[in-house]
Amino acid sequence: MRIANAPVSYGAFELTVGVLTNVPGPEDVLGAIAAAGYEGTELGPLGYFGDAATLRWRLERHGLELAGAFVELRFGDGDFGPLDATLDLLEQVPATPVFADKGPRGGEVDLDGVARATDRARSRGLEPVFHHHMGTRVQTPTEIEHLLEDTDVALLLDTGHLAAAGGDPVSSLDDWRDRIRHVHLKDVRLDVLHAATTWDEAWRGGVFCELGAGDVDLDGFLSQLKEDGYDGWLVVEQDWVPGPDDDPAPQIEAQARNRRWLADHAGL
Repeated sequence: MRIANAPVSYGAFELTVGVLTNVPGPEDVLGAIAAAGYEGTELGPLGYFGDAATLRWRLERHGLELAGAFVELRFGDGDFGPLDATLDLLEQVPATPVFADKGPRGGEVDLDGVARATDRARSRGLEPVFHHHMGTRVQTPTEIEHLLEDTDVALLLDTGHLAAAGGDPVSSLDDWRDRIRHVHLKDVRLDVLHAATTWDEAWRGGVFCELGAGDVDLDGFLSQLKEDGYDGWLVVEQDWVPGPDDDPAPQIEAQARNRRWLADHAGL
């Protein structure tokens, strides 16, 4: 099992990069990830770490590997442009393509579209995973089950998103173990979730908290994950939506504490 973090934990993602001036730059994020003791990073917004050559140089400079690359798609609309651009990069710097439905909630995800996207990645020699996600059409345990039954794409299990959707990460790990190829480790505060009127409000309000500070049974989950012999990437994420004047320093420190929490509680 290898441990990574992601730019979104530091406030760098599609809605902030190039928009807010207080988002840490790529060198700051990679330096913080490496200094905290993580072995890898996810990609963040396409281009945030530079082109393939720059990305490779930066990873080598910080002693990190690329764990995965998140790409949102409106499955069924036939627009594979974002996927193809991501796959172009991953052919040069290999990592797992991480699919997510672009939503919004309402109706069912186009599973034929998921299958076509999966085949498109496989035609490039890359095996994707699907990320169930709050606010999309693959959110609840029932919707995840439907995806698993009607496609052959592997699953990214996200403890925080699953708990927020009413699922149990520990029992789901047992139920879906044969399909899980990637893990996002998050903790979630259900009081923040239940006090919010929308998912966006909860997300921006700090529903994702430091490991061990929320309501997910992370000790039980990690114990089961180790018992199952999982040997893929475990990506710590604590999605942070910075305000225009927020200082990223406390969030950077939080990711170092998350890494120590993993070492102390799971020996990882």
